[in-house]
Amino acid sequence: MLRILPILLLLVLAMPAAACGELLEGVQFRPLAGKEPVDLCKTYGGKVLLIVNTASKCGFTPQYDGLEKLDAAYKDRGFAVLGFPSNDFRGQEPGTEAEIREFCTLTYGVKFPMFEKVSVKEGEANPFYVKLATAAGGHYPGWNFHKYLVDRDGRLVADYPSKVKPDDGELVAKIEALLAAPAR
Repeated sequence: MLRILPILLLLVLAMPAAACGELLEGVQFRPLAGKEPVDLCKTYGGKVLLIVNTASKCGFTPQYDGLEKLDAAYKDRGFAVLGFPSNDFRGQEPGTEAEIREFCTLTYGVKFPMFEKVSVKEGEANPFYVKLATAAGGHYPGWNFHKYLVDRDGRLVADYPSKVKPDDGELVAKIEALLAAPAR
């Protein structure tokens, strides 16, 4: 047994780390109303991600339900929805992080990861959203529930405006195709 341990250690160290790409590398956020930041690369690298700026008092707020269903349907295959509340558009996310978490949990049963409130609007955006928008050819969120789709290698594949619902056939087909494709 003692002879096997060094070999196992070498195999573990030789395994490639999960792919993050430049989008996730070095990016950390606190979970919604949490204290300790989460390293997005370490936690979500190698997964297909749908990154969404959210708001609790918006006409698109019912999309929380669809986002939760999408996350639940595909999370066991290496997919995650990551929510980022933002108060950038007409003050439609005015609550504290604890209030937002309670609203999302009680009203929509949200279990997918939600992170600290951020700014996403062009000219004011958090650096992570600047990276996303830059990768999307300058497409910053124009409203709440803008979606960025990231592949297993941490590359932006597509972005979708607010009106595209989580159960949109094109979006779901793209997610399924990315989940079926191996990481590079």
